[in-house]
Amino acid sequence: MNLRERLKDKQRIVIKVGSSSLVHEETGALNLTKLEILVREISDIRNMGKEVILVSSGAIAVGAAAAKLAERPGTTEEKQACAAIGQGRLMMIYQKLFMEYNQLAAQILMTKNTVLDNLSRHHALNTFRELLHMGAIPIVNENDTVATYEIHFGDNDSLSAIVAALVDADLLILLSDIDGLYTDDPNQNPHAEFIDIVTELDQHLLEMGKESSGSSVGTGGMASKLQAAQLAGAAGVDMVIANGEDFHVIHKIIQGRNHGTLFISRPEKEFYLIDYLEQL
Repeated sequence: MNLRERLKDKQRIVIKVGSSSLVHEETGALNLTKLEILVREISDIRNMGKEVILVSSGAIAVGAAAAKLAERPGTTEEKQACAAIGQGRLMMIYQKLFMEYNQLAAQILMTKNTVLDNLSRHHALNTFRELLHMGAIPIVNENDTVATYEIHFGDNDSLSAIVAALVDADLLILLSDIDGLYTDDPNQNPHAEFIDIVTELDQHLLEMGKESSGSSVGTGGMASKLQAAQLAGAAGVDMVIANGEDFHVIHKIIQGRNHGTLFISRPEKEFYLIDYLEQL
């Protein structure tokens, strides 16, 4: 069995979707066609008997579009206000779409303190476990309305890796506006080569993660994704970075087909999530 084939056997999957994959670039408003495809893909994974957790960005972008802001919110106060508007709207649409496929969706809002504090982390894990036991699909976002430094995490890349490590997931899929990892920035260097599989995330690859994002709504560049791969890999979670332009890529990845960059986990014998969190 090759490395891609192993993805067919993954049972607990965390899928992270960035803001740029959820909204129309021109307006910042939700792309409902793409959202319907995302929900259908996740619902079908549930129908296969697998567990799915969705880490969804987009609250700030949706709130900004709803408030008809002329420019992307810049201050922390503006971002928090937009998150307060957008999170409710985003969750309402998710609930409606998942109900159409007879799926139960649940909202979980987290901050860095949720996982830094031992008691809060324990309760969060129990909540995830109970929701998955009920057959629900937890939809996770950072609690941007009350948080400050968490907004700068990097478009939920780190949060999705933290969630994957916390719940002992088998696979983390990061969907963004990039195809995967290249030897250089493909937007700047036409000779940049695509990297199909990473079996060891060494310092050379980490340094290749320049802080760049091709989107005006997303905040997560390749550096935050490689940081997520490092955390997930240490926790024993395989990870795939793929382009979220077409959400049909989700079932193709799970079928073991050749999409995105696959990061093979290298579990640490004594992995402590708290150690990684303190570095963020």
